[in-house]
Amino acid sequence: MSEPLRHSALLTDLYELTMAAAYFENNFRGQASFELFVRSLPKERSFLLTAGLEQVLDYLEQIHFEDDDIEYLRAQPIFSHVSNSFFEYLKGFRFSGEVWAIPEGTPVFGEEPLLRITAPILEAQIVETFLISTITFETLIASKAGRVVGAAQGRGVVEFGSRRAHGPEAGVLAGRAAFIGGCTGTSNVEAGRRFGVPIYGTLAHSFLMAYQDEEKGFRDFEKLFPEHAVLLIDTYDTLDAIEKIGRAGLRPLAVRLDSGDLAQLSKQVRRRLDQVGLHETKIFASSDLDEFVIADLLAQGAPIDNFGVGSALATSKDAPTLGGVYKLVDVETDKGPSYRAKFSENKVTYPGRKQIFRFRDENGTFREDLIACEDEIHDGEPLLTCVMRDGKRLAPSPPLQTIRTRARQQIADLPEALRELQPPIKGYPVRFSRTLESLLAEAKQRMGVV
Repeated sequence: MSEPLRHSALLTDLYELTMAAAYFENNFRGQASFELFVRSLPKERSFLLTAGLEQVLDYLEQIHFEDDDIEYLRAQPIFSHVSNSFFEYLKGFRFSGEVWAIPEGTPVFGEEPLLRITAPILEAQIVETFLISTITFETLIASKAGRVVGAAQGRGVVEFGSRRAHGPEAGVLAGRAAFIGGCTGTSNVEAGRRFGVPIYGTLAHSFLMAYQDEEKGFRDFEKLFPEHAVLLIDTYDTLDAIEKIGRAGLRPLAVRLDSGDLAQLSKQVRRRLDQVGLHETKIFASSDLDEFVIADLLAQGAPIDNFGVGSALATSKDAPTLGGVYKLVDVETDKGPSYRAKFSENKVTYPGRKQIFRFRDENGTFREDLIACEDEIHDGEPLLTCVMRDGKRLAPSPPLQTIRTRARQQIADLPEALRELQPPIKGYPVRFSRTLESLLAEAKQRMGVV
């Protein structure tokens, strides 16, 4: 995907632009605050791991309308009553607001604001779609990666899902998010180029089938990649392939298993490798793996050193979406701030800009979170920090490896029950402050809601 397209203001839903036009034409110029959060965790998750902030900040710094974008909008019948002044405004459109966010690689829970935007309401509205889709997708994949990596118990996990991702750009971002979640790297080369994620690859069955002579295929591949060759050995006969590798005097970095009973086969392969003197050659396994399959393989004593996880990771197959929302919490006009809240059944939101405080127990383990008004003071660690003012970042984003290391430490600080594959019956405690509860009650009273 080209750079201009990644920063196009047309990467949004139509109703964001129709609302922006209506604000403009009716001279509604309030300063608005929106908060992005996930209402509740998927039932398969005990926590989420934040990711995607880097892409959001990059987008907000560079979002704009090209001339042909504006001409496209002019031609749409729905904009036929919109004045030329609005389209002139779009020519100079830039994001000029402020952003508060939870750092990438932080465990979070339902209803906690991951991101807060304060900006002129037209700007804050137009960017909604990109923010929700980017934050929720990368958070989804990083969260899944954290589970898979935890199940691997210290063995390496490579994200292998580009060909199963929902489009090429999703594959690139999945590689980045999976690395934050603890994967050692990705098969996606563009993720390596763009973000510095370590890249890994083996070879396909087609390479060996093209040769017909499997041993010659092994020879030719390792000759070209002597320090990095990972030889796929289950094209024909897995154990016979090891005999060919030994007979040819090859010393591959690893052999890959991609089919069969991986628990039993890996044990047989390990014995054969050792018998032909390939004690240092590792076993790499793939084939429809997820955290549950990996945990079961290791419980059976499978001597697998590394795992390649594809579809289950790049699509978060068991929980493929997050209910991310972006809700207005405050509009400030010349009359001052005006708290906003939603009272729909089962979709109530709290008014006002917020802060999250995280508390630890005496062992340093996370104990509970408190969602409070932004100006409240509590003993816990505040999670939201200001990362952008006047449309410009306040500091460069940390290196991806730093984010990954932080994520692993943060996951380790979670209560042990939350790190298990099966979510506990009682989840992590998150509560709202008394001040925030009072604000909600006042907002309901003001709007005549019982």
